[in-house]
Amino acid sequence: GRVKERRRLTKSQMLRFFANREPARVVIEACGAAHALARELEGYGHELVLLPPGQVRRYVLRNKTDRTDTKGLLEADRNEEIVPVPVKTVGQQALVAVHRLRSGWMATRTARLNAIRGLLRELGVTVPVGATRVLPALAEAMGKGRVPGTLEALLQTTAAEIRDLESRIAEAERTLKRMSREMDSAVRLQTVPGIGLLTATALIGSIGEPGRFPSGRHMASFLGLVPRESSSGDRRRLGSITKRGDEYVRMLLTHGARSVLHAASRRKQNDRLRTWALETQRRCGHNKATVALANKMTRIAWAVWLKDSPYQGSAPKETL
Repeated sequence: GRVKERRRLTKSQMLRFFANREPARVVIEACGAAHALARELEGYGHELVLLPPGQVRRYVLRNKTDRTDTKGLLEADRNEEIVPVPVKTVGQQALVAVHRLRSGWMATRTARLNAIRGLLRELGVTVPVGATRVLPALAEAMGKGRVPGTLEALLQTTAAEIRDLESRIAEAERTLKRMSREMDSAVRLQTVPGIGLLTATALIGSIGEPGRFPSGRHMASFLGLVPRESSSGDRRRLGSITKRGDEYVRMLLTHGARSVLHAASRRKQNDRLRTWALETQRRCGHNKATVALANKMTRIAWAVWLKDSPYQGSAPKETL
C-alpha cells in the first residue's frame, strides 16, 4: 500500500483525530501508556494492534525518528509471524502494579539488610543466615556497646526503614489476596502444585487470557521455559532455556518448582507429578529438573485456567 496522509499530532489532537474518523485498524508500538491509549481508541470503535517493541525495532532503518518508527511499524505489521500484544485491562494493570511495587520494596529491603550485615561484620559482629536475624543482631550489638555511638542513629534509622518496608510488603500481599478472592481463575490456579498467591496473580496480570495460546506448550514457550534451539539440516541442538517473556513470572514459577521438589524429597508418598519430578532430578540434576517441573506446572496451569476446573492430581504412590 501507499501512504496517503502524514500528520504529527499531540496526544489530545490524536484523540480528536481518531474520534472523528471511521473505525479503522490502528497499529501502535506496545510501549509506555500504549494499553491506556488502546482502550481509549477501542472506545471509538477502532481495531487496535499492539506490536512488541523488540520486533518492531528490526524494521527501523538508519536513525530513529518518528517517521522511521512509523515505517518500521507498518513493515512489522505485514509480518504474520509477529504476534500482537493483547490490550491489557485496567484490572490486569492494577495487578501488575501491585507486583512491581512489592518487588521494588523487596529489593530495597534486601539491600538495606545486606548493608547492615556488612557494616556489622566490619565491626566483628557476625549475623547468622536469614533476613529475620539481622535486626535482632543489630539490637543486641548496640546493647552490648559493639557499635560506635556515631553510627547508632544512622543504623536505627535504617532499621526503621526496613520495618516500614516490611509493613508495605505485607500490605501489598494483603491487597493481592483481596484481589484474588474476586477472581475465580486465581483460586483455581492456586490448586496447581507450586503455584500460590503471587504466581497466580502474576500470571493473570501478565497473560490475561489463556485462550491466546493454542496449547500449554505455547504458554511455556512464551514464558521462556523451553530449550533454545540451534539446528541446521539433520543436526538438532538444544541448549539452555530461552529466557524470553516475563522474567518475573518465570522466576516465580521456577521458585515454585524448587519448593515442590524440596517438599517432595522429604515425603514418603508422592503423587504422579512429584514422583516424575524426583525421577527427573535423579536423572538430570536438580537445576534441570527444576526448570522441567516449572515447564510442566505452566502447562498444567494453562489447562486448569482454560477449562475452569481445579487441578486434580493422581493418587499418591510410594517413591523410590
